[in-house]
Amino acid sequence: MQIALILLHLVACAILVLVVLLQTGKGASLGAAFGGASQTVFGSSGAQTFLGKMTTIVAVIFMVTSLTLAITAGGKGSKSVMADVAQPAAQQESAPPAPPKADATAPAPTATDKGVAPAEKPAPQAPAAPAKPAEGK
Repeated sequence: MQIALILLHLVACAILVLVVLLQTGKGASLGAAFGGASQTVFGSSGAQTFLGKMTTIVAVIFMVTSLTLAITAGGKGSKSVMADVAQPAAQQESAPPAPPKADATAPAPTATDKGVAPAEKPAPQAPAAPAKPAEGK
């Protein structure tokens, strides 16, 4: 099924290119508009030609096959494109280290063993130097 859809898509692509190249551009009448020709540049151009209708039909076929191929191919990916890229060390999540196993002969844990630091007094600060008296004359 998908091979037939790809072949239809390729044929529609080739026909669309050929039909577009066979058409005359609307820019040909633009030069005549400045010379005083009676044709309007931006007005209605009358009935659509056979090549214009063919372009519309083939373009619709091309778009439908493109959309169908994109939808059918979308569900086949199983892993991310970025799965093999190494992450920087700051972004990698690491598990916290496992706590050491309790030993029957080890002493009972104390406050410092539990990761709680004992309360410390702040270091004393040096007294401020006295201001020098101003020398008078």
